Amino acid sequence: MSHKHLSLLTAIFQDPVSGNIHWREIESLLNHLGATVEPVHGARFHVTLNKFECIVHHPHHSSVCAKQDVKQLREFLARAGVSPSSYEAQ
Repeated sequence: MSHKHLSLLTAIFQDPVSGNIHWREIESLLNHLGATVEPVHGARFHVTLNKFECIVHHPHHSSVCAKQDVKQLREFLARAGVSPSSYEAQ
């Protein structure tokens, strides 16, 4: 995993939740992890990673994701077995 993706993964899992995470970075990370990201309806995307599924919302008026969306993404990644600690050792 590149340093950029690891830094983003760390930012997603940090507390308090970062309010400066861009959608394009999240999409790049998900693709790097092997997730399928498919548009569903409007600003919603269906994400599948390690047989876990979730709906992620693309920001409407900005490229920066809302803190609530980052929290939801964090929970999804944790369920799918992805965390910063799982990649820091590599």
